[in-house]
Amino acid sequence: MSAIPTDTTATAATDPVLAAERAHLARAGDCLTEMRTAASAVVDAGVDAWASERLGAARAERLRSLAADPGVPPFFGRTDTGEETFHIGRRHVRDAAGRPVVIDWRAPMSRPFYRASAADPQGLVRRRRFGFSGGELTSYEDELLGAGEGGDGTLLRDDTGSRVLLQEIERPRSGPMRDIVATIQPEQDEIVRAPLAESVCVQGAPGTGKTAVGLHRAAYLLYTHGGQLARTGVLVVGPNRAFLRYIEQVLPTLGEVDVEQTTVAGLTGRVPVRAQDRPEVAVLKGDARMAAVLERALWGAIAKPADDVLVPLAGRRYRVPVERLKRYVDDLRRRGRVPDDQQRLHHAAGRERLALLLAEDARRQQEEAGGSPTDAETRRAARSPEVRAFCDAVWPARDAAGLVAALLTDPAVLARAARGLLTDDEQALLLRPATRSPRTAPWTEADAVLVDEAAGLIERTSGYGHVVVDEAQDLSPMQCRAVARRLAAGSLTVLGDLAQATSPWSPSDWAPTLAGLGRPETSVRPLTRGYRVPAEVLDYANRLLPAIAPGLPAATAVRREPGALEVRPVADLAGPLADVVTALAAGPGSVGVVCADAAVPGVARALRDAGLPAAVLADDGTAAERVAVVPATLAKGLEFDAVVVADPAAIAAAEPRGLNRLYVVLTRAVSTLVVLHRDDLPAQLAG
Repeated sequence: MSAIPTDTTATAATDPVLAAERAHLARAGDCLTEMRTAASAVVDAGVDAWASERLGAARAERLRSLAADPGVPPFFGRTDTGEETFHIGRRHVRDAAGRPVVIDWRAPMSRPFYRASAADPQGLVRRRRFGFSGGELTSYEDELLGAGEGGDGTLLRDDTGSRVLLQEIERPRSGPMRDIVATIQPEQDEIVRAPLAESVCVQGAPGTGKTAVGLHRAAYLLYTHGGQLARTGVLVVGPNRAFLRYIEQVLPTLGEVDVEQTTVAGLTGRVPVRAQDRPEVAVLKGDARMAAVLERALWGAIAKPADDVLVPLAGRRYRVPVERLKRYVDDLRRRGRVPDDQQRLHHAAGRERLALLLAEDARRQQEEAGGSPTDAETRRAARSPEVRAFCDAVWPARDAAGLVAALLTDPAVLARAARGLLTDDEQALLLRPATRSPRTAPWTEADAVLVDEAAGLIERTSGYGHVVVDEAQDLSPMQCRAVARRLAAGSLTVLGDLAQATSPWSPSDWAPTLAGLGRPETSVRPLTRGYRVPAEVLDYANRLLPAIAPGLPAATAVRREPGALEVRPVADLAGPLADVVTALAAGPGSVGVVCADAAVPGVARALRDAGLPAAVLADDGTAAERVAVVPATLAKGLEFDAVVVADPAAIAAAEPRGLNRLYVVLTRAVSTLVVLHRDDLPAQLAG
């Protein structure tokens, strides 16, 4: 391996390879500027309003995808085959003649950059990585792969590992999450480039990059299947708004600006959430049995026809006998309760179909008598007052919020729908006082998921071509169904870690979650090599694994940082906490002070009293200062250069899965973890 270290400026200034690469970097920047200029110069031919609107939208999207990011260089690597050289970057860059200057990392010819090794060079003789500082190319590092010339393709090789790669991984974090295109490893690349038709579940230990892998898979699929996914769309579902704020810049940095990113609460926000369920009520509402209860409540309200109906058609009335009406209703109701979601007839469509069946019955009668009614006359008959009155009596239109409100406030309605599914005690847990209107009901997040389920029974939910679900180990069965409704015929990327499961319904393996998401055949791919969390920190957190996830293999870290972990007993928290945070804040990167939710006000006040600029991380992810006080329940998915865990025993004691929550908290540090404990540590961490 040949390298120019980052700190040898004099050598770098005289190195011909570095000079040539800097010239290519400048050329790539100029070409990218020309591409933006060309996109801005596209003019409207004035054909028609629709064409003008589409052109304007396409131009705006193109400009957003080419938007400049001063901190992101056009390329980060290079591959040499002996005959051709390709620079690899975040997006394709071409010159005025259309010749490639930088190859998009997602292109097939970029694959060897991530997959080549000495054992399998994939046609390469050299892989080159570049080091940057402030946008300036400062170093390069060559890995010789062809003709048996050294290199084994691994991330680190004891003292001869890739320093450029390691520096990129360890680069201090401040602000939102960054992309990892320069550091994707072979096992990650296999998941990123999995086919669109294949659903994938990533069981990823802390620091293995599972979230980044999921986002890069979305970017890869959009690049490879742009035409198809432009029609159906890509959806990213995260655990909370703080997490979404943290990851929001990854896809735009990769040139993908039209991906919807939301939470389960955002997906199911059909009613205003104003209240919070007791834990046992939330667990019951998240139970998959509630789907069957809702289905019964909806379809069970359809009545049997009691009399004939006279249908007006083309100036005459035609009698549809009650026996035929019963058959129509029974056939449609059976179609509405088939197990296949794609073949199921939704309630609203069934009502429309019933009205049309009555009109078609009258049409057949008129045709048998020698008449020839038109399609327009038949449609008018389906909308006639007589037919509408029949449908209102037998197959009434339903509102999702009204259906759930009736179920939760009327004991008779709930008893009929829940018979044989829920016990009397469970029904009593669900019931609450009625309100004047469903819109003013004290809706909870679990209620909103029920309303979304009901809405999915009444009308078809629009689906996406691909859905990425992060922290999926915490989804309730009903939340899984809400995501599954958005899948349609699309595929799924499931991301999570069973050891970080903190919800009361979290399973011990992935099978129930994957079945609930509608993709039980999904393969589970483990990621166990931690790139971001130092070994000292990961080994400490792994002490909890036998208690929280006994069947899960412990993750291993690729790097060690002596001094990365400090566990300190303290008699009083305020003074030592201020001292530790002051020292950490003097260095580069972000600092997260994580504590039990109930302790957040006191911790924030202690830091402010010590003159430290600290802000509490809000649910939407906002924190105005570089030092953030983080409630333990919001820490999942986030990373900080340095983390201070204040009073771990309080975190463990705050909820039934407190040890799982503590495992999450302990693995948020990229460089340094300091644990301050007043009380005894949990037994698994002691010693």
